[in-house]
Amino acid sequence: MVGLDEIKIQNGKVFLITGANSGLGYETSKFLLEKGATVIMGCRDLIKAEEAKKKLLKFNFSGKIELVELDLSDLKNVEEIARFIKNKFNYLDVLINNAGIMAPPKTFSTQGFEIQFAVNHLAHMYLTLQLLPLLEERNNSRVVTVTSGVQYFGKIQWDDLQGNLKYDRWASYAQSKLANVMFGLELNSKLEEKNSKTSSLLAHPGFARTNLQPKSVAANQSWQEELAYKLMDPMFQSAKMGALPQIAAALLPSAKGGEQYGPRFNFRGFPKKCRNAPKALNKTSRKRLWDISEKLIQDI
Repeated sequence: MVGLDEIKIQNGKVFLITGANSGLGYETSKFLLEKGATVIMGCRDLIKAEEAKKKLLKFNFSGKIELVELDLSDLKNVEEIARFIKNKFNYLDVLINNAGIMAPPKTFSTQGFEIQFAVNHLAHMYLTLQLLPLLEERNNSRVVTVTSGVQYFGKIQWDDLQGNLKYDRWASYAQSKLANVMFGLELNSKLEEKNSKTSSLLAHPGFARTNLQPKSVAANQSWQEELAYKLMDPMFQSAKMGALPQIAAALLPSAKGGEQYGPRFNFRGFPKKCRNAPKALNKTSRKRLWDISEKLIQDI
């Protein structure tokens, strides 16, 4: 188990968090603002973002909030927001790729990609690559990509990445979360090769109560799924606890590139270093996914 008491005041540091208006993103924003950081809250819905900002301002934290309307289902929007951030800020200390979508009915992004592959993986890869120059302005800057425990069950469907031949919403979710780990590790390898000041880390929240579960139930109108969540509810921890692994990966002085942080007991508890999905350790597979993904985002 790691000690979060190592984390110091973050005055002068700038963080960007995707999906920052609720759940893990909101709790991470709250923690950083309390530490005096400037937090760029990337949110798809600006009305909800404003509501979250009002709630956070009531705490009178010393940190500053900047809202950006970030729609990860549209790579053109990702490009526009990245350009806005590069124009407004001279540097970025940490990018936390936190936003996610879980197990919806078959849906496509603006560019025609399967929505989970698009939002959870492609958009975060694109955003990261766009913002790397800002990150590389700072010593010990970090990219933290938030995955899930389903990474360990995920499989990359090389012949059907977009689920065009067969769509299983949970298999596609697991694929996107494995892709997060593969991207995070491959990015770290590339950064190490060029002796970059930036490192790439991973985190997963275990079983945390966020809006992902009710959204999935509502989107699929699945009473079975709703019942399963009710039965599993005692195992879930709060979003505040679920956010601690990504906070550890982003801020612990001892954290290093390529590491992943998760709950002590895998699904709940205080954070500790945990293992990356074995399938993500294959360098050939990682490079293959990187090359495919890079081509997809370059072709928009």
